[in-house]
Amino acid sequence: MCSGWRGKKDEGRLTPAALETLAVVAYKQPILRVDVEAIRGVSCGEMIRSLMEHNLVKIVGRAQEVGRPMLYGTTRYFLEVFGLATLRDLPQAGQLQRPAAAEG
Repeated sequence: MCSGWRGKKDEGRLTPAALETLAVVAYKQPILRVDVEAIRGVSCGEMIRSLMEHNLVKIVGRAQEVGRPMLYGTTRYFLEVFGLATLRDLPQAGQLQRPAAAEG
């Protein structure tokens, strides 16, 4: 999907875990880190920090909850990298396909 993308700190592709985290943020924004973690089932603090370093995710505000946790969303650069004009251009769930099972 973004095989030609080059990050600021490394010269590789986004990992599957990074893409999954980015997808959760993109579709659910604004979203709390704990909500990303609840969806993915793993700790995501470092992954979100990495996506922020690559300018794909940013802090978009603070929740009106105890402690005022940060809300995350995608950046304009995210839209550019994935060839989107707006977030409405993201594929709907019905348009997504599961990857083909690997043949062994």
